[in-house]
Amino acid sequence: MRTIHLLLLALLILAIPAASFAQFGVSITIAPPALPVYTQPMVPADGYLWTPGYWAYGDEGYFWVPGTWVEPPAVDLLWTPGYWGWGGNAFAWNEGYWGPTIGFYGGVNYGFGYGGVGYEGGYWNNGAFNYNRSVNNVNVTNIHNVYNKTVINETTVNHVSYNGGEGGITARPSAAEETAAHEQHRSPTALQTQHVHAASTNHALLASVNHGRPAIAATAKPAEFSGHGVVAAKQAGAPYKAPANKAAATRTTENKAAANKAAATRTTENKAAENKAAATRTTENKAAENKAAATRTTENKAAHSQPAARQQTAPRPAARPESTSRPAPAARAQPAPRQQAAPRAQAAPRAQSAPHPAKEAPPAEERPHQ
Repeated sequence: MRTIHLLLLALLILAIPAASFAQFGVSITIAPPALPVYTQPMVPADGYLWTPGYWAYGDEGYFWVPGTWVEPPAVDLLWTPGYWGWGGNAFAWNEGYWGPTIGFYGGVNYGFGYGGVGYEGGYWNNGAFNYNRSVNNVNVTNIHNVYNKTVINETTVNHVSYNGGEGGITARPSAAEETAAHEQHRSPTALQTQHVHAASTNHALLASVNHGRPAIAATAKPAEFSGHGVVAAKQAGAPYKAPANKAAATRTTENKAAANKAAATRTTENKAAENKAAATRTTENKAAENKAAATRTTENKAAHSQPAARQQTAPRPAARPESTSRPAPAARAQPAPRQQAAPRAQAAPRAQSAPHPAKEAPPAEERPHQ
C-alpha cells in the first residue's frame, strides 16, 4: 500500500507544470523589489558555479540573498535559479534546483549568463566546467578552461524580479523548459541553505533598510559576508517603493483576523459548553424530580395498601373482648341505675314525721269537710 502511495505522489509531482514547480507555502501580495545592480566577485576556484542573488521573504519582509559561487553536488549538474511568480491572488516563490539542463526561471534576467532563458555562463565537458569569460569574472592565471562568447540579450533589459502580476515579466516556459522540469533534480546544497539563513538574520539585507541597494550584493563563497570577496550593490534596480508598512499592515490584519476567529471559536465553544452544562443540569433535575415523584407515588401506594393487610392479619372483633378499659363507656349508656333512685320520691315517711299537726289534730267531726 505504501508503494502505491509513493507512486501516486510521484505521478502527482510529474503532473505539476513547470511554472508552479517546487512552490513553497510562502506567499505575499506585494511584489519583490527590483534586482540591484552589482558586479560579480571572482570565481574562487575551478568547479564553482554562479548562483544569482534574489529577494527572499521573511518575518520582516523582503531581504536580499547575495549571489554567490557554489560547488555543485555533482559534476554535470547546472543551477536553475528560483523565481517569484504571481498565482492570481499572491506571489509564490518557486525554489531553484540542480539538474542536467536549465529549466524555467520565470524569464527573470538575473545577469551573469542568466538572461531569462537558459544559461550562457558555461558548460560541462569531460567532468570540467568551462567558463565564458564574457559573463563571468574568471582569473585565467588559475583557471585555464575558459572561452569567450558574446551573449546577445534579445529580451528587454530590466531589473524586474518576478513573473506575472502587475508590472511582472510575461514569459512562459518553452517545451524544452517543460521537459527540464520533469527531469531528476537535486535540492540546494547544505551550504546554499546556510547562505540563505545567514542572509535572513542580517538586518542590513532587509529591503526596508537598504531600500533595494544591499551592502552585500554578492560573495565569493556561501555565507561569507565579510572579507575581500564581498561586493556591494552599485545602485538599486529601480526606485524603491517601501512595501514594509503595507506588509506589516497585512500581517496585522491577518493577526487580528486570526485573533477574532480564535475569540469567536472560544465564544462558540464556551456557549456550547454552557448550553451543554445547562442541558445536563436540566436533565439531571428532571431525572431527580421524576425519581422523587416516583418515590412518593410508590410510598403513597404502599401506605394506602397497608390497612387491607392489617384486616387480614388481625381482625378487630376478636381484639375487643381482650380490652378491659372500654366497658366504662358501655356503663354510661345504661341509665337504669338512675331510675332506681326513684325511692327518693317516697318522702312520705319524712312527711309522716310531722307529728306536730297530729298533736293538734282537729276534732273528728271536722274531717268530713275535706
